[in-house]
Amino acid sequence: MDTPKQTQDTLWTLIVAPTVWALHFLLCYIVAAFECAPNVAIFEPIVVTRLVVAGLTVLALAIIAVVFRRALREWRGHDRGFTHDADTDLDRERFLEFSTLLLAALSFVSVIFVALPAFFNVDCR
Repeated sequence: MDTPKQTQDTLWTLIVAPTVWALHFLLCYIVAAFECAPNVAIFEPIVVTRLVVAGLTVLALAIIAVVFRRALREWRGHDRGFTHDADTDLDRERFLEFSTLLLAALSFVSVIFVALPAFFNVDCR
C-alpha cells in the first residue's frame, strides 16, 4: 500500500471509540450503583457521584474526539468518496477510515446520553 503520509487503519483503530463508550457506560453505572444501591439515603444529594460521572464523561469525549479527528483527517486525505467497492488496499483503508469516523460520531453521542441522567438527577430517587 502506497500511503506514505497516512497511517494504516486496522480493526483495532475501528473499535477504539465504541470501546471507550462501553467502558464509560460500565464505569458510570458502577459509580451510580455504589452510591445508590444501599438505598439508605435516597433523598441525599449525590454530588461526588455526579462529579465522577462528569469527569469520566469529559475524559471519554476527549478520547473519542481525538479518534474522530484522526479518522476525519485521514479520510479527507483520500478524496472523501463514499464508495469503497474496489478490492484494493486503498479502498479497504478508506472504508476503515470512514467506518471509524461514523463509529466515533455514534460513540460521542452515546457517551452524552449515558451521562445525561447524572446531570438531571440530583439524588438517588
